[in-house]
Parts: sequence; structure tokens; C-alpha cells
Amino acid sequence: MKKIVFLLIIAFISCKKEPKKATSETPNNIPVKKEDAVDIPIEYAKGFSIQKQGNLTIIKVNAPWPNAHKTYTYALIDKKKMETIRINSSLYDAVIPTPVNRLVATSTTHIPAIEALGVENTLIGFPGTNYVSSKKVRKKIDEGKVTNLGLNESINTEVLVNLQPELIMGFTVEGQNKTYSTIENAGIPVVYNGDWVEETPLGKAEWIKFFGPFFQKGREADSIFNSIAKSYQEAKTLATTAKNKPTVLSGSMFKDIWYVPAGKSWVAHFLEDANANYLWKDSFGTGSLSLNFETVLEKAKNADFWIGPGQFVSYNQLKETNMHYTQFKAYKDKKIYTYSLATGATGGILYYELAPNRPDIVLKDIIHILHPEILPDYKTVFFKQLQP
Repeated sequence: MKKIVFLLIIAFISCKKEPKKATSETPNNIPVKKEDAVDIPIEYAKGFSIQKQGNLTIIKVNAPWPNAHKTYTYALIDKKKMETIRINSSLYDAVIPTPVNRLVATSTTHIPAIEALGVENTLIGFPGTNYVSSKKVRKKIDEGKVTNLGLNESINTEVLVNLQPELIMGFTVEGQNKTYSTIENAGIPVVYNGDWVEETPLGKAEWIKFFGPFFQKGREADSIFNSIAKSYQEAKTLATTAKNKPTVLSGSMFKDIWYVPAGKSWVAHFLEDANANYLWKDSFGTGSLSLNFETVLEKAKNADFWIGPGQFVSYNQLKETNMHYTQFKAYKDKKIYTYSLATGATGGILYYELAPNRPDIVLKDIIHILHPEILPDYKTVFFKQLQP
């Protein structure tokens, strides 16, 4: 169901100074005491932490990719204070002056966060710009203000370096991205973002707090997330008033294997919170289950709804791909809903870009589909009924 789709000092590298002591210090050379450090509350996300240490903001990313064994530590400091504060840069994976004014992002999931914070004008480069759905950022791309950097796996490093970004917001699936090493060797720091590793809807959305400090917008990020969380919890509570709990099938086949969301996956969380009886809710795992067609048919032939049939956009397409899809009750009753019909101007799927940041909208979409009597006037954003 999910694709996982796709930050940086140059001008200030010369400003770093190596102190004799392994500690950050105030302008008066007074070391910051541990008891003076303040943790920023992170309620749902598990992959990062933020701590205020005097003039520094320390961000740690402990889950940049699944089963990662290294924690990345970044020190953020106000640009105006760079010359007055001694920093032992060897303690951190990167020291980043803020606010960042020239950003390269690498995943479409990064775009809604910077847009919500009102700093989309800092974006100067992105790999695979055709995948971007945001109207604001598409306008910047069309105006030539955002440079296409090729593909995320093989970013055009020469073009990127010439852009002189202050920050690369990167992501990697297995920690084996040689391109990032090349970029870092050019003196440009790469900050790993692991929003896609989070397993819960609000866990993913809370990563907007990760973005905030880079633009000196921590309070704004906190306020935005609180609003999203409130909206999500209200919708979840509303779903409990439904009179029925329809059965739901999800996923589709790829090369004779049917991939369905596992019981603890991101998608399964949505279905549970929408008061649905997801047929694989009791299975283990946070990713996908690999099943054969017969197993899925036996369990889900009479499912009331089919939510998220992969890339399929029409009933006819399903039928032409595999006649066996027509055996499902959801097919016969025309109760199949896809996210693949909501796209940007160049074909980018909105769900992959915005859904992780706005789980409240996803949840409302699903509630409206399963329990239309609860949200009768609601218009879905991501999920649409398959076309004929």
C-alpha cells in the first residue's frame, strides 16, 4: 500500500571551531549542565528526539531506516550566534546554522511539512520533481525555482553542489546510499529523516516537529501537530458511534503474490480507528503479508469493502488484469476504493505525499466510506471509488 517515497551547510563550514573541551558552551564559556537541558515532548513518534541544551538544539534520529544500529545526532544553532559560541563539532554528525534558507528535500513526504510551516520557498532542489503533487511546489518547479536532481538513488551531485544548499533532508532504505557520502564529502551535511519508518498514523505526522527547529519554527510545528492529533482523535471517537463494523479487504496481487497490510501496519491502524473489521487485524508484523490468491479469496471473498487495491483505478482494469478479482463481493457490489485516482498535475499520487502528514484526513475518508451516515456531507480527499 505504501510507497515509500523520497538539509546542508556550505557557507558556514568555515565558521566551526574545535574547542578543547567536549561540550557546547554559552557565550560566557559556561558549560551547559545536563539538568538545564530541556526535552521537547514527543508523544507518538519513536524515531527521533529533540532537546534544548543552552544555545543548541540537539536532534537525535535513532530510526533512520528499519533495524538501524546507529543514532544520528545533529546540533542546530542560530546563525547569529555562530561566532560567539564554541561547539565541538566532532560530537555531532552535523552542525547546522538556522534558520535554513536553502533546502534540498528527497522524499515527497517532506514537502507537506515544509509547506505547513510556510517555508516551501526554501526548497531549491528535489529528485524526481514529477512525483510532486503540491500545487504550491509545482508552481515553483514550473517557474524553475526548484531544480530536478534526477533520481533519489542516483542524485546528480554536480548539479546539487552547484545549488549550494544549506541542508539536505535525506532518507535511505538500508543506510547504503553512496550518493549521500559523496555529498557529505563535498562539505554538505545530510540529515536523515525516518518519518516513513513510523508504524502509527500520528507517529508519522509528529515528524513535523522534526522539521520545525531547522527553520526556527518549533512552536509552529507543535501547534500544527496538536491540531492534526486533535482532529484525528475526534474522528476516531466519532467512528465508535457507528452501528455496524464492516469487514474490509486490502491490497492486491503482484506477480502472483497478494500483499496485504499486516495487523500492526500503518494501514491496519487506520482501519481499526475507523471501526472496521479488518480481516487480517490479528496477524503479526508492521509491513505486508505475502499470500497466495486462494488464501485471500477464502478469507475475504465476502468482505463488505475493499480499501486500497494498489495501483488499480477501475473495475475494468481489475477484471482485465485477473478475472479472479471479480469473484469478490466487494467487486460485485462496487465497493472498492482506491487512492490512485487523486493525483497531482504530473501524475504524482497525492496519498504518498500528503497522507503521512495528514492522517486525520485519511481517517475521515475511510470513516465516510465505511460509515457514510456519520459524515454524510464529507467529501473524500484521497480515496475514490474505482471507475467503471
